[in-house]
Amino acid sequence: MNKYRFLTFCLLAVSLLGIACGGGGDEAAAPTAAAAPAAATGSGAITGVINYANGDPDTAIGMDADPVCVGLHAEGAVTEQVVGDEGRLGNVFVYIKSGLSGSFPASADKVVLDQQGCMYNPHVSGVQVGQPVVIRNSDPTLHNVHALPTANAEFNKGQPFQNMEFEHKFDTAEVMVRFKCDVHPWMNSYMGVVSHPFFAVSGTDGSYSIENVPAGTYTVEAWHETLGTQTMEVTVADDAAAAASFDFASAG
Repeated sequence: MNKYRFLTFCLLAVSLLGIACGGGGDEAAAPTAAAAPAAATGSGAITGVINYANGDPDTAIGMDADPVCVGLHAEGAVTEQVVGDEGRLGNVFVYIKSGLSGSFPASADKVVLDQQGCMYNPHVSGVQVGQPVVIRNSDPTLHNVHALPTANAEFNKGQPFQNMEFEHKFDTAEVMVRFKCDVHPWMNSYMGVVSHPFFAVSGTDGSYSIENVPAGTYTVEAWHETLGTQTMEVTVADDAAAAASFDFASAG
């Protein structure tokens, strides 16, 4: 029995038993503390673009270990680490790192992290502490969802069948939480967990927009999985958009 078949059998077995293969289950609910007064959102915004100089093209993925995955990508697939057009960079997580006052109740809207074409979708995303995350397998093959946080509890759950899903909530702010699949080692996703709703992910044109920001002065951080982080101080006024663009460059 080769390594891939053995791992597939292991994950299928533990999934049917409701046990995580090699990881813990969902963390126990923490005692509820007295909630701080809810802070108001505002009418300002933070907008900008992520520029990328001397960027290398994205890296192709070999999916030969799973014929189902190969069949889902007739034209091949790339890692999604470097996406963007004409000197712009996508998949950058931008958020207010400091300067906010009060607390912001978590949205009840569910954030979906899907597995499509043996890739996590989206590759980079954000969620509030306590906001529900639905993790789904849309592929006709076995996946397992292995989250590797440092401030939150690790979990690892098998999803052997198409359309399986489960729900999870993070208890603590953490930028970023990495997800991987132990069956398909090329599968990675990153989720920023923050205590407020003021975050965004840049598109392939490098643009992003953080809306409904209260007036004030903030430290804004831009995070990329291979190029690191950059910060900038931004002052936001009511009914106005403050500009905050970042310039990344390849280490090469």
